Amino acid sequence: MSMTPKQIVAELDKYIIGQDEAKKAVAVALRNRYRRSQLSESDREEITPKNIIMKGPTGVGKTEIARRLAKLVKAPFLKVEATKYTEVGYVGRDVESMIRDLVEVSIRLVKEETLKDVSEKAKQTAINKIAHLLSKNKDEIPEGITKEQLKQEVLSRNLDNLVVEIEVADTPKPMELVPGSGTEINIGNIFGDMFPKKTKKRKVTVKEALEILTNEEADRLIDMDNVYSEAIRRAENEGIIFIDEIDKIAGKGGNGHGPDVSREGVQRDILPIVEGCNVSTKYGNIRTDFILFIGSGAFQVAKVQDLIPELQGRFPVMVELNSLTKDDFVRILTEPQNAITGQYQKLLGVDNIKLDFTQEGIKEIAEISHDLNVTAEDIGARRLQGVLELLLNDVSYEVDGSDEVKTVVIDKEFVDKNLAKETKNFNIKKYIL
Repeated sequence: MSMTPKQIVAELDKYIIGQDEAKKAVAVALRNRYRRSQLSESDREEITPKNIIMKGPTGVGKTEIARRLAKLVKAPFLKVEATKYTEVGYVGRDVESMIRDLVEVSIRLVKEETLKDVSEKAKQTAINKIAHLLSKNKDEIPEGITKEQLKQEVLSRNLDNLVVEIEVADTPKPMELVPGSGTEINIGNIFGDMFPKKTKKRKVTVKEALEILTNEEADRLIDMDNVYSEAIRRAENEGIIFIDEIDKIAGKGGNGHGPDVSREGVQRDILPIVEGCNVSTKYGNIRTDFILFIGSGAFQVAKVQDLIPELQGRFPVMVELNSLTKDDFVRILTEPQNAITGQYQKLLGVDNIKLDFTQEGIKEIAEISHDLNVTAEDIGARRLQGVLELLLNDVSYEVDGSDEVKTVVIDKEFVDKNLAKETKNFNIKKYIL
């Protein structure tokens, strides 16, 4: 991945409006990874990522920036909530489980890429098996049809609805050791090498059989040792862990008693993970030295300075994301490739309803959403989802299932009419102390 920081920001701009400082920070962090990969092995060992803390209200794009960044470079990405971890000695998830989860994400990523390489060969093998099974079914298949003809018919999807009986692996469900802990044990995996794998017969359609057998054949063709090795390498060198709600485990300047003690305990447990250590997983030990950590929080009650000093020192880059303005809302509704207005147009287009958003209508939606954030709770761009759902509720409900295309113009008048109750409520709140 050799994209320059400006190119990375340009890609992020397609989905996220504003927040230029945060985009620049993550773009530089990503470019530094590429720079590090070009150095000698001895130099690479000395250079660790510059972890980032994103400070800003909810719904302004913190998580989306990190998620899009990971998708951009196909890096293993994990989002966790800091509040779900407990201090060592308490029941609940320990902080090391985030590294184990990252490895699982990395394995899925590498396995999906490897499956694409072997999918065609696996599909051909599956078609051969299905054609062989069908050739034995004299009730469904007329005499004189060759196996080669059956293979062609299966490939052309002409026999999708025929039922065949296939043998599939009988995999026992994993058991959870401690409810809610996320730690599972699979008895089948423990004794899998001691006893032959069990199979069971299933009657399925040719369409389902093709999918099941293709997946089974692909699994046989994949060298899982290579998958695990590559997944561990990527997790260690390219992994990104986004720790949300990190402000919720920060102390509030109390007297050291009560829940703050547990909060500080979680911080101290996170510290060695961020500093760099070895974490034991079922795939081997994972080094955390070169994983990029991005902390995120609103920091409305607690401050960044309320984190323990050692943890603050491990997040040297701090960027502040701004609350969204009316102009930002207008841009969010119109500019991104996945703009929410476009999503509604596609959804209602299924029922032959054509939504036509005028510029004045967009501005009115943006203004109402911004005012609701000011007078009620500031939930950022998430406010738009609630406002649009309320605005288009009657349109979505009143569909008649006809083939005739119906155009609904979303202008200022339509918005004011359908959101009159909401606008009245926040106008009243302006005068309530």
